[in-house]
Amino acid sequence: MTTEQARTPALPTTTKATSRPAWVTDELVARWCGWVRRDPTREGEPVTALAPYDLSPTASVPSCVPEDVSAAAAGARAAQRDWASTSFARRGEIVLAFHDLLLARQEQVLDLIQWETGKARYHAWQEVAQVATIARHYARRARRYLTPKRVRGMVPGLTKVREVRVPKGVVGVISPWNYPLYLGVGDVLPALLAGNAVVSKADSQTPLTLLWTRALLAEAGLPDDLWQVVTGSGSVVGTALIDAVDFVCFTGSTATGRTVAERAARRLVGVSLELGGKNPLIVRADADIAAAAAGTAVAAFANTGQMCIHVERVYVHQKVYDAFRDELVRVARSLRVGQTYDYDADIGSLVSSAQLAAVEAHVADAVGHGATVLAGGRARPDIGPLCYEPTVLDGVTPEMAVCAEETFGPVISLYSYEGDPVSLANQGTYGLSASVWSRDTREAERMAGRIRAGSVNINDGAAAAAGSVEAGMGGMGDSGLGRRHGVEGILKYTESQTIAIQRLMPLGPPPASSAESFVRSTNRQLTLLRRLGMR
Repeated sequence: MTTEQARTPALPTTTKATSRPAWVTDELVARWCGWVRRDPTREGEPVTALAPYDLSPTASVPSCVPEDVSAAAAGARAAQRDWASTSFARRGEIVLAFHDLLLARQEQVLDLIQWETGKARYHAWQEVAQVATIARHYARRARRYLTPKRVRGMVPGLTKVREVRVPKGVVGVISPWNYPLYLGVGDVLPALLAGNAVVSKADSQTPLTLLWTRALLAEAGLPDDLWQVVTGSGSVVGTALIDAVDFVCFTGSTATGRTVAERAARRLVGVSLELGGKNPLIVRADADIAAAAAGTAVAAFANTGQMCIHVERVYVHQKVYDAFRDELVRVARSLRVGQTYDYDADIGSLVSSAQLAAVEAHVADAVGHGATVLAGGRARPDIGPLCYEPTVLDGVTPEMAVCAEETFGPVISLYSYEGDPVSLANQGTYGLSASVWSRDTREAERMAGRIRAGSVNINDGAAAAAGSVEAGMGGMGDSGLGRRHGVEGILKYTESQTIAIQRLMPLGPPPASSAESFVRSTNRQLTLLRRLGMR
């Protein structure tokens, strides 16, 4: 422990929650598990996760084998044929009914999310709000996004051309544990509204949240076979899923994303990948220091730092470095770490012992190489077995693992800068999200255009862009391919098909004309079109 840590007062805490939600009965779990697509005659090793709050088992979920995945894809493919001919209006009705049920029963899924992930309840609620927003957005906009477009034909007046969007067929969704509702369902809804069937691989840490949601969509009117759920290890079930579907939507680590892309490429199957990030935040000299510090804390410590878009690198102009540092430390030390099924805790638990070990290793390595812990820097087993304090590091240098590697925990590093910070923000191979704080928003916007990141937030840490579901969200470089949200978030689940109708006369030389005269005539037309400024 450093001298600074020894002076750090204990963080405020909240009452500990150590048991599973009382309303979650074995009967309910069995009912949810009925949505797992598997051969019931086969005995297999069940999937059992550990609850982060007390490391006790949550509930056992049956696991699948590759044959189950193949059967799920076949069942989904059969159901998709009818679904593709279902009207947009009917698809939208089902998704809006799901929207209403989700809001009405959110207390249940909030409990499940917390039980399986250990996150604070407010951060669980953010998933509900985001999924509801996505459901409403695409239910209202899917028809407009997918409306056929008239385009100019080869010979105006004689060639009529339409570009239409047709479903991919069966979409495979592989989602992670850190946002089991938002990432598990937010990508499924536009795929369904585009006319596809879906096969989802539930993450082994958080299968109950996904299965609860699958049951809710069935209640809203979604056909039973249209959205299939499989469970089990990524190396077995995930691999089989990639081999069985027509498009893959994956969210997870960059290393695994490369493997997914390579396997899909062998079948010439498209992929959408949201991967890792080492996201920068810039505090300009003219920033509102109090607002920037509060926003930085939210962007760094929300979801206990376990989100791909959270901030890990903070570059502060040297003129305001001391003031910003002191205010950020004050905010970090004021955050309440706890484990409760209410809104009393600001920061929840890490999800697993492995995640805690990774965070501890990064901080220990940094301190061992000379970094200073300004706030936090220690586990809190007195609160919960996987709790870790919001941590602010100073004096981080390139040889420290925390400098360039993704920590995925409640840890940020502060750096002072004097010149142009964009080159600092662009260091490394990631390019997912970034943030700029400045009173001069016009200058900040110009700076944003030079930052290599899929999203840049001005005077906000990460949520403004991610929550704007009409705008695409995704990464550059090692942070992935494709976008969720917006028009691209639904078009990616479709193929573009061109339908051309030739009228009155065929293309090419007419029967009474030679090829040579046709070429001369066409050349004159091309020259005229060029002079008239026509395409």
